[in-house]
Amino acid sequence: MKKTDLEKQKALKLIGKLNAVIPPDRFAGAASAVDHREQRRLDRAAGLVSFPVKLHQPLITALNAKAQADGVSVNELLNVLLAQALKS
Repeated sequence: MKKTDLEKQKALKLIGKLNAVIPPDRFAGAASAVDHREQRRLDRAAGLVSFPVKLHQPLITALNAKAQADGVSVNELLNVLLAQALKS
């Protein structure tokens, strides 16, 4: 084995060890969040369906402000507003 091949193997081994190390708790704060697959599974179990729409920025700003004022999420606010609009 050539010396360069040996050095490459050492580097790969070192990279593998670095990737396997668990980050300290102060950096792992975001790691405890639910990943996207798990979130989709939880949403499906709750009967939620993804429904992407494109809205103008002033409307989004108003929705965010109303959601914060009411103390609910934007998803909950839109759910209530759409349900009320469809009842009329």
